[in-house]
Amino acid sequence: MTKKAAATWRMTDALAAKLVSFEGKVRTRRFAEGEQLYRQDEINTCFYFIKSGLVQVSIFRRDGTEVVLENMGPNALCGEGSAFDGLPRFSTAVAVEPTEALEFDTTRIESLLRADPELALAMLRLTSLKQRILALRLEHLVSNDPEDRILELLRRLSQMFAIDHERGRKIITHLTHEQIASMTGTSRVTVTRTMGRLREKGMLFIEDGFTILANDEDSEEN
Repeated sequence: MTKKAAATWRMTDALAAKLVSFEGKVRTRRFAEGEQLYRQDEINTCFYFIKSGLVQVSIFRRDGTEVVLENMGPNALCGEGSAFDGLPRFSTAVAVEPTEALEFDTTRIESLLRADPELALAMLRLTSLKQRILALRLEHLVSNDPEDRILELLRRLSQMFAIDHERGRKIITHLTHEQIASMTGTSRVTVTRTMGRLREKGMLFIEDGFTILANDEDSEEN
């Protein structure tokens, strides 16, 4: 049985609280597993704050290859860029499990922004965060070294989905090697081999199926 994806992105609790505060003022949508929130190349004015569930955001190349950008879980926002600029969407978002989301429509958001300027500030902060993450991803994706790509993803996950551990940071969200490959532009075999090398170097450990990124000083000692 194919394992479902786990979340790879979420905003800070403070930003999420601001968006949650609009529940009742905007439309609540429920999406079944496999249902699209929006489709690549279409034009529409809606974006979504994920309350529960999981949404996979992907780009489909002309040859049909799917490139997974992110898996958006609770406290994540998706689709806002194309909703505001009015251009065709560059990605497709699909619920990979039953999902509940708040739907913001940019044609109606002006009154919300006027009534609550903090919403505009929250959107600006969120956009800045996404741009920073995208820049880091692009920097590593141009590398021919799969280790760079995989470490970038794991380090980002450790910042958003990890707890302190005696050996470093324990990532509490879980991705299969196949899912990591899809997000880093590599193959499953390459991911498996690279993860093995990282373990040999003492840069990561596996405990009960969870990945632990070693502290920098610990990995340097090894």
